[in-house]
Amino acid sequence: MSVSGLLTITGLDVRAVHVPMRLPLQTSSGAIHIAPLALIDLHTQEGVTGRTYLFCYTPLVLKPVCAMLNNLAPLLQGMPVAPLEINRALHARFRLLGAKGIVGMALAGLDMAAWDAFARAQAQPLARALGADLLEIRAYNSCGLGLIGADLAPAEAEVLVSAGFSAIKVRLGYPELATDIQVVRAVKAAIGEGVQLMSDYNQGLSVPEAERRVRALADEGLCWIEEPCAAHDYAGYARVRAASTTPIQMGENWWGPSEMAMCLSFGASDLGMPDAMKIGGVTGWMQAATLADAAGMPISTHLFPEVSAHLMAATPTRHWLEFVDWASPILARPLQIRNGHACLSDTPGTGIEWDESAVGRYLVP
Repeated sequence: MSVSGLLTITGLDVRAVHVPMRLPLQTSSGAIHIAPLALIDLHTQEGVTGRTYLFCYTPLVLKPVCAMLNNLAPLLQGMPVAPLEINRALHARFRLLGAKGIVGMALAGLDMAAWDAFARAQAQPLARALGADLLEIRAYNSCGLGLIGADLAPAEAEVLVSAGFSAIKVRLGYPELATDIQVVRAVKAAIGEGVQLMSDYNQGLSVPEAERRVRALADEGLCWIEEPCAAHDYAGYARVRAASTTPIQMGENWWGPSEMAMCLSFGASDLGMPDAMKIGGVTGWMQAATLADAAGMPISTHLFPEVSAHLMAATPTRHWLEFVDWASPILARPLQIRNGHACLSDTPGTGIEWDESAVGRYLVP
């Protein structure tokens, strides 16, 4: 049902859940077995509720993020659901502190929830509210396939492909370069030539070691090499990019479009993959998409596939959607993947609705 005029915010509900991951993920920085999610419900006087979630990486951060969101709730009371104005006002509050870390996560969550409510009020999917059409967005399966070795990786890769995907991602960063190469070759042998393989180092290498490894991986047929070294070292990335014939991917750790612009100025990466949360929610993403379009940079997504699929529809240089099913157990209608593509429905907003019985099982007291 369409609601005329702007909505008025009446309150915010925030809940913390620990959702078990179907395939635990072992990276160079540690193992992830659960998805610590902050669930956000933005309520309005008109009865429309905007929903989203934040992935908090570690349980250590989940409660502080929820606390920050609750601290911001009184500032929202009585505000109209005008996402750009909400974003401007909240960022102004944190001009001296800066909008990174827990603050940035909370602001992005509110932005995504506000845009969801805005689209719902128009009875439009978020993609259409952003001026785009409903598209099928090609996706790669990023669930699992962590640092599990060449003996186990092929079987897990086959599981990921069996869901109908034409691309998957493997994590690298073993102590020895030879193991990286062995794993890549074992996975490619298992999935066949028709499936593309992305790789991710999760910032695990020094710049000199990254230069050495990208050269060694040049003939392995990888779609891209992601975050080989520390994400903030744009000058280092420019060196790695110059040493690589495989495209270098980064961007999930851009805190806002300004950091993306700085990265572009260094020529640090061939490809970009903003994170909907770290880039600043829907508002930050659209700014990032404009930068990418001007630079001719292909843009993929990082996590949050339910929201990111809509953002990709509105992104001129869209490349790949990263699919993870980490929130699926607590969603009433998980994102549908058909033939390796995310299928946007005409459900208003992002389509996020909670499976309340599942939320109750995973609720953090």
